[in-house]
This record gives sequence, structure tokens and C-alpha cells, in this order.
Amino acid sequence: MIVFTATAIMLLFIGIYCVISKRNMIKIVIGIEIITASVNLNFISMAFNGEQTDPLAASIVLISIAIGAAIAAFALSLIINAFKQSGSTDTRKLRRLRW
Repeated sequence: MIVFTATAIMLLFIGIYCVISKRNMIKIVIGIEIITASVNLNFISMAFNGEQTDPLAASIVLISIAIGAAIAAFALSLIINAFKQSGSTDTRKLRRLRW
């Protein structure tokens, strides 16, 4: 159980690093998905009691995965739209746009 929690913490730091340091919007979305995966892993590891996992925690994680997939699809569609408008996925170039 400690191994899973340590892995979740490591994934959390990797995801935060991706969100903070990257300029590409696709890499930022991937970083957010890594953070979501680390939260789900930590939730499951805390619900594990040695023999089995709590079914309520498993169902909450499955719902979280489905919502995360929908949010990632929506974010990627916004990125595609921004790329069509500006020709770039760089966040610094998109800040200069006026709507």
C-alpha cells in the first residue's frame, strides 16, 4: 500500500511539473490527466484493506475516469479550435490574441 501511495505522489509531482513548465497546450492536458491518474491511484490504494478493495471506491474511480476522459476530449477540441485560429498551440502566443 505504501508503494502505491509513493507512486501516486510521484505521479502528482510529474503532472504538476508538466502543467507548470510546459508551453504546449497538449502537454498541459496530458499533465492534467497524469494528475487525475495519481489521484485515482491514491484513492484506490487508500481503499485497499489487504484482501480486497472497497466497491464504493472502485465505482467512484470509474466515474472519475469517465469524467476525466470527457474533459480531456473537450479540452482537445478547444485546442484544435485554437490551433485553427492561430496556427499554434503555444500558450504564450495565444495570450496575445484579442477576441
